[in-house]
Amino acid sequence: MPRKVVFTATGAPEVLTVRETPLPQPGPGELRIRVQALGLNRAEALYRAGTYLEQPQLPATPGYEAAGTVDAVGEGVTGFRIGDAVDSVPAFDQNDYGVYATHALVPARAAVHRPAQLSAVQGAATWMPYLTAYGALAEDGHLRPGDHVLLTAAASSVGLAAIRIARRIGAVPIATTRTRAKTQQLLDAGAAHVIVTGEEDLPARVRDITGGEGVRTVFDAVAGPGVNTLAGTIAPGGHLIVYGRLDMRDTPMPGQDTFAPVSSRFYTIHEVSRDAQRLRRGHAFITAGLADGTFTPAVDRVFEGLDSIVEAHRYLEAGTQVGKIVVTVTD
Repeated sequence: MPRKVVFTATGAPEVLTVRETPLPQPGPGELRIRVQALGLNRAEALYRAGTYLEQPQLPATPGYEAAGTVDAVGEGVTGFRIGDAVDSVPAFDQNDYGVYATHALVPARAAVHRPAQLSAVQGAATWMPYLTAYGALAEDGHLRPGDHVLLTAAASSVGLAAIRIARRIGAVPIATTRTRAKTQQLLDAGAAHVIVTGEEDLPARVRDITGGEGVRTVFDAVAGPGVNTLAGTIAPGGHLIVYGRLDMRDTPMPGQDTFAPVSSRFYTIHEVSRDAQRLRRGHAFITAGLADGTFTPAVDRVFEGLDSIVEAHRYLEAGTQVGKIVVTVTD
């Protein structure tokens, strides 16, 4: 019997339950995926808690990233056949589609073919991190060979992908982390420098690393008032790109309210995932990096079965992971 994860009230991970459900039937433009693995994202924890950009319409099923095989194709869908190995990308609202299930419907425009060398677990750990970093660093052309780029919360799955994308472009990635515990893992991932923000003066270290010039780009997952400090590390004409909100306090946007010589903006993966041409280019860029070994899916921990979803969300909220948290679907 098909099953899915449901919550009927917002709150802590314990609100998530697993229920039997009728087999969903794809409508026009949709695929049904027989799910083998799920990639967890902070956006799903915020959605479950009722603090995300979209308020859940209860009862709700969370989830953006499913890896599996196509087992039904809706009317008008081209380019996919039953049996194809596919992964979904965040290109929809969770109120419309939630993929924490054994069988998930997704719009065909939100599915990509999985490269043959990737397992389902790896597929669930690839597209959100790499597409997010690709859109900010490569698609818009802000980052150039030789440029320094500062990456906050760099041990996240997006941060690790950003390190590797910066390297592929020929830029110099500077990673930040709050404690020394993750320093070696960041260096192993390709960071040229690691700044431990709990112990070191961030602007001073950036000046030392860049010879006083500052960085071309800051790619920030934290937000909050700390962005003013980050802006002070940016070279004139550089860019501050805020893509996360680990700090829930108000976020000033330097350059817009202080006339600092930088540009700043908020950014989300949807700028790439909901644009067919950008998604096509991102898929090609990432697939090429996977093929030559430049890019590697970073999996921190794998939980087994939908029934482990509460434990997996607790682990997600602890924030100790380096890379992606994946839940296999064994039903």
